[in-house]
Amino acid sequence: MKPNPISPTIPLDQDGVHHGFLKLPYSRDDSAWGSVMIPLTVIQNGTGKTALLTGANHGDEYEGPVALQELAYTTRAEDVTGRLIIVPYFNTPAFQAATRTSPIDRGNLNRAFPGRADGTVTEKIADYFQRILLPMADVAVDFHSGGKTLDFVPFAAAHILEDKVMQDACYAAMRAFNAPYSVQLLEIDSDGMYDTAVEEMGKVLVTTELGGGGSASARSNAIAKKGLRNVLIHFGILQGDMQIDPTVSLGMPDGDCFVFSEGDGLFEVMRDLGDPVQAGEVVARIWPRDRTGQAPVDYRARRSGILISRHFPGLIKVGDCVAVIGAVEG
Repeated sequence: MKPNPISPTIPLDQDGVHHGFLKLPYSRDDSAWGSVMIPLTVIQNGTGKTALLTGANHGDEYEGPVALQELAYTTRAEDVTGRLIIVPYFNTPAFQAATRTSPIDRGNLNRAFPGRADGTVTEKIADYFQRILLPMADVAVDFHSGGKTLDFVPFAAAHILEDKVMQDACYAAMRAFNAPYSVQLLEIDSDGMYDTAVEEMGKVLVTTELGGGGSASARSNAIAKKGLRNVLIHFGILQGDMQIDPTVSLGMPDGDCFVFSEGDGLFEVMRDLGDPVQAGEVVARIWPRDRTGQAPVDYRARRSGILISRHFPGLIKVGDCVAVIGAVEG
């Protein structure tokens, strides 16, 4: 198997606090012997569990980068039992361009796994995590939000898995994160996902959707920081008491949770995030964007529950996700 060209500039397995990069050679017009430099912090103290912590899997999602930058800056080696591998800008090229996908190869890192050591820049990053970093980890926390095109109620999520022992471990970690909402998440496009790579390797995964619109808020950043600390305490990597607040448990049992647009137009949201909705209720309208005097097209919820996600920009295209309804559990 071809070796991956990425190399860490710091040790991955030595006690202490180490700040550096994952260095990926990348020859380009403005730098013949250039490299993609992915910021990396490794904090290790003795033996214990390893947490692999990632933000900006998509480059326009910011709560994870904020929480992970603070963790890397403030955490001392003596605070840790085990190891933290902190990568705040997972898809660094996308993060630097403030885009969902990489401007280098248009790669969506969260659909690039298991990757290829001889592939595109995005595929090489995926391959390095698949073959080098993920095998080191016991738990992975991968932060997401809606980016520029979606907005979410702030939730932590875990997936329904065939391995129920692993599913229970993921659910326990999700509950430890303790976001305002906790979702048993149904993925509509799981092929190539980092989540899938983590779970197929038998590692505990916590993921999130903490907001959206291509920015972050004081509230969503605080949720990310608290949840991250809770998970690390849950696994014994940090010490202290978890901060636990009420959470709403939601499920996404089938495709009826999703509403998709069948046309282009001016988007009018009819219910706000967190609002209860009933099956058949209008959750959004799409108005013509090129003429007046015509009725909008109504988009209705296909099940009852809570509006947990909505399209964010003011214009919408055919095939875009209009809304997502979470079913209240228990």
